[in-house]
Amino acid sequence: MQSFISETLDDILKTTTSFENVLFVLPSQRAKVFVKQTLKDKISIGFLPEILNIEQFVQQVSGIEKVDNIQLLFHFYTIYKSVEENPDLFDVFSSWAFTVLQDFNELDQHLIDTKEIFVYLRDIQRLKKWSVTGTFKETELVKDHYAFLERLHKYYPVFYAFLLEKKIGYQGIMYREASKKIVAFLEENSNKKIFFIGFNALNKAEEFLFQKVLENGNSEIYWDLDEAFFKSNHQAGTFIRKYKKEWKYYEKHDLKTLGNSFSEPKNIQVIGASKNTTQIKYAGEILEQFENFNNTALVMADETLLPITLNSLPKNINAINITMGYPLKDIPTTTLIFSIFQLFTSQEKLQKTATNEFYYKDVVRFFKNQAIYKLLIEKETAIVDDFCDKIARENLTFISKKTIDQLLEKSNKEIRKVVGTIFTPFSSILDFIERILDLIYLLKEETTDLEKEYLFRFYTVFTQLKNLHLEYNYFQDLKTLALFFRQLIATETLSFQGEPLKGLQLMGMLETRVLDFENVILTSTNEGVLPASSQQNSFIPFDVKVAFGLPTYREKDAIFSYHFFRLLQRAKNVFILYNTEHDVFGSGEKSRFVTQLEMLKPGIVQKIVSPEVVSENIKLKQVCKNKSIFEPLKTLAEKGISPSAFTNYLHNPISFYKQKILKLKEFDDVEETVAFNTLGTVVHETLDELYTPFVGKFLSAENVLKMEGKAKNLVEKHFKTHFKNGDISTGKNRLIFEVANRFVMNFLQQEKKSVLNTNNQLKILATEENLATEITIDGIDFPIKIHGQVDRVDQLNGEFRIIDYKTGMVDASNLRVVNYNDLREDKFHKAIQVLLYALLFTRSKNYDFKQPLTAGIYSFKNLNKGFLSINFSSNYRQPDTLITQEKLNEFLEEIKQYIKEIYNPEIAFIEPADLKY
Repeated sequence: MQSFISETLDDILKTTTSFENVLFVLPSQRAKVFVKQTLKDKISIGFLPEILNIEQFVQQVSGIEKVDNIQLLFHFYTIYKSVEENPDLFDVFSSWAFTVLQDFNELDQHLIDTKEIFVYLRDIQRLKKWSVTGTFKETELVKDHYAFLERLHKYYPVFYAFLLEKKIGYQGIMYREASKKIVAFLEENSNKKIFFIGFNALNKAEEFLFQKVLENGNSEIYWDLDEAFFKSNHQAGTFIRKYKKEWKYYEKHDLKTLGNSFSEPKNIQVIGASKNTTQIKYAGEILEQFENFNNTALVMADETLLPITLNSLPKNINAINITMGYPLKDIPTTTLIFSIFQLFTSQEKLQKTATNEFYYKDVVRFFKNQAIYKLLIEKETAIVDDFCDKIARENLTFISKKTIDQLLEKSNKEIRKVVGTIFTPFSSILDFIERILDLIYLLKEETTDLEKEYLFRFYTVFTQLKNLHLEYNYFQDLKTLALFFRQLIATETLSFQGEPLKGLQLMGMLETRVLDFENVILTSTNEGVLPASSQQNSFIPFDVKVAFGLPTYREKDAIFSYHFFRLLQRAKNVFILYNTEHDVFGSGEKSRFVTQLEMLKPGIVQKIVSPEVVSENIKLKQVCKNKSIFEPLKTLAEKGISPSAFTNYLHNPISFYKQKILKLKEFDDVEETVAFNTLGTVVHETLDELYTPFVGKFLSAENVLKMEGKAKNLVEKHFKTHFKNGDISTGKNRLIFEVANRFVMNFLQQEKKSVLNTNNQLKILATEENLATEITIDGIDFPIKIHGQVDRVDQLNGEFRIIDYKTGMVDASNLRVVNYNDLREDKFHKAIQVLLYALLFTRSKNYDFKQPLTAGIYSFKNLNKGFLSINFSSNYRQPDTLITQEKLNEFLEEIKQYIKEIYNPEIAFIEPADLKY
């Protein structure tokens, strides 16, 4: 296999004999190593050229030094505080500042006129607020968002000038400054010959820089693309076709270099595997078949799977080079650090700071951490286990510092001091950081080499935080430090060190640029991973990006298309794996690039693999309907089926059978803690007693005020009725009592707001009213009675409302009924109940439908959403909440089908196969 690097160097060596004044510019750091090695093999004697990656080249031209995101964030906050009159706290600021810095970076990389785009953004926000009547209503959140976007243009120039003065910055500043200084750089280095090798998608600044360099006449650019993608309209060749067409350089020069290796025969297998773990394990099985890994790459489209991959590699791999960093959030030390934060977070939350006591779960979590546990083992007796037994035996909810000192008394002096200090009240954030650094220093003595690497990485992180805090003092409290640490740890990685030219190459997609391998195993080639989803993390809207020529997901798709097909160009054996499962870890759909490949290359082997699973036959419960069952069913038809019994049947026919045929009840256990159904009953009965005096009357704010005065006593009264001999004065029961009280008070406050609005007229028509109706069904000899207790019926501004109270969580999606065929699904059961109440009301009251009628739920856990109505529309922007005779008739026909099923002797009661519990 002739690699791209080898082909390019052969071409360069035709015209270049000395590399004294030659500069190679490459897309990645990894590519530099391979170029050096290949060039060493090709020249017998002489100096190697200067080799830089693109970032190093831009830094050299611009004179700006790149700094990490943490430093940038602190500098940005300094500028932000100087500009803003009422700045956010640092933890709030850091939650959005990373995105703003990302946007600034992109604007600079593409040489966008920032003043123009920020004015454009500002004008868009102002247009959104404009209305013909001049009475645009905006919430505080929307108001803040608009104000924030309008202020971006204030932050940028001040921040840019600040970084420029310090000669530091992010990539974008380096690019913008390099574009200004490139002419001077070329004049200073007029004798230097520059080769750009293996690039594809360039930002506007790179395009400008490359063209300026090429104009000099003694420099060249080598592209890595196959004719199959360049000469067709294939997405992989999008950028290089564009440059060939637009660059003046190509009016006089030919394009270098186009390969023709993609058309050569290749052994390609596309393998579907259920779940991510399966595909990674199967990749390990493929690797077991190789004897030599020197020309083999395992490429991960989803780099978050690195921890699984490292644990799935076969034993025959004796050398490996990893280009990705291991995510810090997956390192065991992270758990230890978080447990220390949690000690003091819980202490403050549970108001135990004054007594310096700690919540037992947090203490156990700290001492059971692997690093601390090993540290405290003495004479083969795990004193931590004895300590945990003592906590359980003595029922200690809170652990004092004295108890912890007793645990540590057998340990050596240094351990007692460092671990004991962790539990001592800290005087400042700096003091807290120092303690963690001391603990890391102590732990390094009794650890493996790998654990030392983990600890050292955290030592550098906390040392950096300490220095930044000393300089800026932005961490005002532990909560701010904890939040920032959590954000930081999500993005930081632990770098691997290895011999880059030996063994298996384990890399991400971006690291494959310029490199070629005979054997390629590519994992996670799912749509949404390759290419990544179109979701963008930016404050600049999509249409604005398009207007200003900024890259969107469409350009990113073309970039990934190039990486995918370029990787396969010269490969001989290709194994492409994807996850076949539709779950939270992927769409289950293979990437569009794989489908394109299947069309371009006939003879691809398709496989589906899965782990061996020993199946266990689970027999579903089934009860056939005989005469002894049919009699109770007939009695049920006479007494009446309630909406809850009906939905119970749809959920699980066996449960319905036990409850309504066998008359089995739930076991009455001692209720130490108030049960959720008791809470619901108390809230329902309290509201019933409060509203009953106002049935048939219009409700006024004064009426609701009177109710608020009585509410707490009534809640207490009904608790005493339904929670006999139970104590509601302390503990969880006290909390549940307060929840019930809060439910009622919040509801009344919302009601008060509604009636205070002079346009609203609210008339209470009924509360806890028993309604019943009989329906006849073809094929059933006797009528079926349906009955139920409606929590409330009222009339709001002439519209009748049938209301059901729910103390649990109900969302608007639970009440959207677009297709009656789906009603058997659990998520529609609340909608069925509400519609059955509407049916009962209209039939028992002979309702004429001359006035509008709606039905819905007040969810006490979702009260801020107000009255949640049944919605018949599939378009959430245009709800259809009106209940008509036609809609109820259509609903009734569907209900009759289910009732027919209940009374059909041929259809047994069968337990659903997909029952969760």
